[in-house]
Amino acid sequence: MRSFIPRLVLAVWSVSATACFAQETIDRIAARVENDVILLSDVRELSRYQLFVDGKAQSDAQILDLLIDQWIVRNEAGISRIAQPSDEEVERSIARLKHSFGSAEEFENRKKQNGLTNEDVHRMLKLQLYLSNYLDTRFRPSIQVDDKAIEDFYQTRVVPRALSRSQTPPTLDAARDFIQEALVQLAINEQSNKWLKESRTRLRMEKLLAEGAQ
Repeated sequence: MRSFIPRLVLAVWSVSATACFAQETIDRIAARVENDVILLSDVRELSRYQLFVDGKAQSDAQILDLLIDQWIVRNEAGISRIAQPSDEEVERSIARLKHSFGSAEEFENRKKQNGLTNEDVHRMLKLQLYLSNYLDTRFRPSIQVDDKAIEDFYQTRVVPRALSRSQTPPTLDAARDFIQEALVQLAINEQSNKWLKESRTRLRMEKLLAEGAQ
């Protein structure tokens, strides 16, 4: 997390009060977490990224909670000495993201509309990979998926989804590996959320966003 930039000295304030007020409004502290801070500009950046990827963004309060969760995971990943994703991993992730758009032109237009650069996208995806790699390393070894869970997922999710698209469902054997990984990811998410909720109770934390911030 970036260090908070101190307020400018009084002499500068007297020269350009309007400019300083605008800067403080944009970059005020949104939360204190232990000895670190999360800035409002961090919230705004993640909001722009969500708009770019999903076409919609959560409220400022929800994004702040997400950034606090990211702080917890990143801190634990650092203690565990989790390696940073390679450039090749990040580039593959960027390629998958581009593929999710209708065209390369749409990808570029949405990126520009939301004020993001290639460097911003690279940095955000690299962080996502780093955090997800840590959560995978921490929780995957304890997860077990039995045959009944796979069969239930197949009958309640895979088959109805295929039929709703007027497609022939794959066989259970053909879908087994996909289903097992989907169930593992669901379990990782569930265990991660429980761990994050417990971790929050042990943090020295102060939220400074206005109540009901959007």
